[in-house]
Amino acid sequence: MFQFLTDPPPFLFFTGKGGVGKTSLACASAVALCDAGKRVLLVSTDPASNVGQVFATTIGNHITAIAAVPGLSALEIDPPAAARAYRERIVGPVRGKLPESVVRSIEEQLSGACTTEIAAFDEFTALLTDPALLAEYDHIVFDTAPTGHTIRLLQLPGAWSEFLEQGKGDASCLGPLAGLEKQRSQYAEAVAALADAAHTRLVLVARAQHSTLREVARTHEELAAIGLMNQQLVINGLFPESAIAGDGLAQALWQREQQALSTMPLALRALAQDQIPLLATNLVGVESLRQLLQPCASKGSQVSVAQPHDSVTQPDLGTLVDQLAADGHGLIMLMGKGGVGKTTLAAAVAVELASRGLPVHLTTSDPAAHLSETLAASLPHLEVSRIDPHAETERYRAQVLATKGAALDEQGRALLEEDLRSPCTEEIAVFQAFSRIIREAGKRFVVMDTAPTGHTLLLLDATGAYHREIARQMGNKGLHFTTPMMQLQDPKQTKVLIVTLPEPTPVQEAANLQADLRRAGIEPWAWLINHSLQQAAVSSPLLQLRAERQRPHIEAVEQLHASRHAVVPLLAEEPVGPDALRRLCQHH
Repeated sequence: MFQFLTDPPPFLFFTGKGGVGKTSLACASAVALCDAGKRVLLVSTDPASNVGQVFATTIGNHITAIAAVPGLSALEIDPPAAARAYRERIVGPVRGKLPESVVRSIEEQLSGACTTEIAAFDEFTALLTDPALLAEYDHIVFDTAPTGHTIRLLQLPGAWSEFLEQGKGDASCLGPLAGLEKQRSQYAEAVAALADAAHTRLVLVARAQHSTLREVARTHEELAAIGLMNQQLVINGLFPESAIAGDGLAQALWQREQQALSTMPLALRALAQDQIPLLATNLVGVESLRQLLQPCASKGSQVSVAQPHDSVTQPDLGTLVDQLAADGHGLIMLMGKGGVGKTTLAAAVAVELASRGLPVHLTTSDPAAHLSETLAASLPHLEVSRIDPHAETERYRAQVLATKGAALDEQGRALLEEDLRSPCTEEIAVFQAFSRIIREAGKRFVVMDTAPTGHTLLLLDATGAYHREIARQMGNKGLHFTTPMMQLQDPKQTKVLIVTLPEPTPVQEAANLQADLRRAGIEPWAWLINHSLQQAAVSSPLLQLRAERQRPHIEAVEQLHASRHAVVPLLAEEPVGPDALRRLCQHH
């Protein structure tokens, strides 16, 4: 038995970034518990939930018995639908009573990721505190846990609401909390259950990749800091040494994963840890789920050779860089969820442009060591800078306290300081730092890694303090002006590249990001699909099968989401150093 399923408490939460296998692991765990005679409710709060597909059953937002597994029921909370209902509860009563511009501003403030998180938490709070449910089920298994971000929001003092309504707070993500209708005591009870090791276990799901392990280490520390200490680690999808089969790429991937595990962050090494090998079978159906959690020794040679498929030539990154280079200068922003390869592809684009003799400034808010390791050298025509999120946040807080906080009484200043500890403050502070660099894009290329999220841009544009005030002051004078937001919205000045992986959850998350950007008036220029096996000549049956699984997700990007795209191959060589980075930009 795996450690994370040994003596499990009533609540099991599976958390981790998109694409690491949370849903498969949550479903397999629920089946294993039922096979042991337990009664289990499986709950998904993933916007891209495919729990119904896994069990070949229509589930939706109501508890549904899974016929194929005695004792198992499932529920899919729909976060976007919950967020829509949540917004309407707030905005509906003021329509027709407040000016339309104010109503629109409220709607935009409530259109970001914070609202979805809070609405989802609002939905499953009842699951954590309902005595009838706890009596009916031995375990409730959650696919996608509430983030530390959500819980920190819920722990902010109740007095903030009036404080923000009076205009004393700064732009933050506190607006979504305005719709909380339940008593704070009920939320406190739910958060207490999460922090109680006798009630809750958090399973951190990761892949054996440097970036993913760094991110899950941050999640571990963030959750531990707010009292959620009962955590265990699962390294999912490890490439089996037995599946290398003489394939050079497979050998390189195995070695890369082993090296990532050997340099795992110290914070994770102290956790109880399980490792689960990569399977060749699709994790759909009860028998496949049972196979996932079988002892590793029984998984030696379950790989069948994929059926050959006609090769389709896909656009490459080099072709997109050709188009970017033709402009001679401009802002290039790479956006995407953690772990999809933004930093590597930002460095590849910057290196390729600089190698053509074009002046480039590559800037990042990612940890400096990561970027310096990726570049591994200095280049002519390329300037590299790093924005320190912590330093920028402290500078921003000090600025707000010195201006808005100067005239406040002691209580008001304390609430302002609490507002400035909200999770979006860092993103806004980093965006201000990026804004100082954006102006350079009129003379050279500025390539931005770890760009502000669509949610942050919505918040900045919704409050509109800078943008609309400048427009008001300058509009009647016939003078030309450009704000950072206007520059981001101008496709002639800014090219946004959305980075994703050819997997279902990362593609869905990228589509959600694109929708956020469009609401902020920013149209993405292209999508980059990273780590593709479509162009690789692989002999490992496991890699052949994975290449075939990637195909429909690449087609979905091409046909449904992107006006232009590029497919970036997974290379045997780690893309470190100028030469390896330029190989990512080679024409296929």
